[in-house]
Amino acid sequence: MEEFLDNIDINEDLLLPEDSDQSMFEHYRFVADKGQSLLRVDKFLVDRIEGISRNRIQMAADAGYILVNDVPVKSNYKIKPLDLVTVVMDRPRRELEIIPEDIPLNIVYEDDDLMVVNKSPGLVVHPGHGNYTGTLVNAIAWHLKDNPQFDVKDPRLGLVHRIDKDTSGLLVIAKNPEAKTNLGLQFFNKSTQRKYRAIVWGNVKEDEGRIEGNIGRHLRDKMLMTVFPEGDHGKPAVTHYRVIERFGYVTLVECQLETGRTHQIRVHMKYIGHTLFNDERYGGHEMLKGSTLAKYKQFIKNCFDLCPRQALHAKTLGFIHPKTKKELLFDSDLPEDMSLLIEKWKNYSK
Repeated sequence: MEEFLDNIDINEDLLLPEDSDQSMFEHYRFVADKGQSLLRVDKFLVDRIEGISRNRIQMAADAGYILVNDVPVKSNYKIKPLDLVTVVMDRPRRELEIIPEDIPLNIVYEDDDLMVVNKSPGLVVHPGHGNYTGTLVNAIAWHLKDNPQFDVKDPRLGLVHRIDKDTSGLLVIAKNPEAKTNLGLQFFNKSTQRKYRAIVWGNVKEDEGRIEGNIGRHLRDKMLMTVFPEGDHGKPAVTHYRVIERFGYVTLVECQLETGRTHQIRVHMKYIGHTLFNDERYGGHEMLKGSTLAKYKQFIKNCFDLCPRQALHAKTLGFIHPKTKKELLFDSDLPEDMSLLIEKWKNYSK
């Protein structure tokens, strides 16, 4: 029970895991009896989890850790007969040891409450299966190792959201529990600003558009996310896009997240027929548009070598500072691999 108390974390990425490869891990599971009377979920769980306070349950619900029938609920949700109630976390029950490592960080902003970093492509965000060291969290632990207020093992501190290994761009890290709670709720309430730049296959027809479709795990391949247009599976997801520049066989677009589901941009753009360039997981590492000429094939191979990952960058991040209440808006330059890729396509399209 102590582990559950220690790991409740206002972490938007659990509920809204923006383009993250992280999974949720079930810690508790209860099924309401057939004769269950209507009862608030926080009261329901307090009676079943030894040593937990109602306040901690409410915090967990606010963070999206309490699910009923696989859907996140608020603490005032009324349990009904045969409801499936689960408590999930963004880490397995056995916590990993996080060792501070001297890994360079591109720090865009830092004060006593938070820091914003520009993550390089290829850097895993959080230790997990196959990546127990060399992650962004290990780098943060080193950077803040002399700060007596920061304990990297305290889940009330640290990452507020995530992007996956091969996506570059801006992330915010909380340095105290108050900042973590405040920022986490801003992500939960969709009041943050998040804009990405992506290079996608094909000539996007409309100058701008809105993509809506539930996103969930593929029914046969659990490593993939997919769109369920009928809404029977997955969670609601909305992405807005705008064309920045067209290069014939590929297009540079800006994507703005209204929600933040796992792989949302990658899955939504594939759904409308414009898979991200060199996105191996979703088929973008194949030559999806263009001619069959050997010269063109070599050009595409050179492009893949130049940017050996999905061409996706979290460019803009905005939120309200948890203490000063001032609006902060950060913008980042495209990393070198994407910049060079764009120049290469510009020259080719001419």
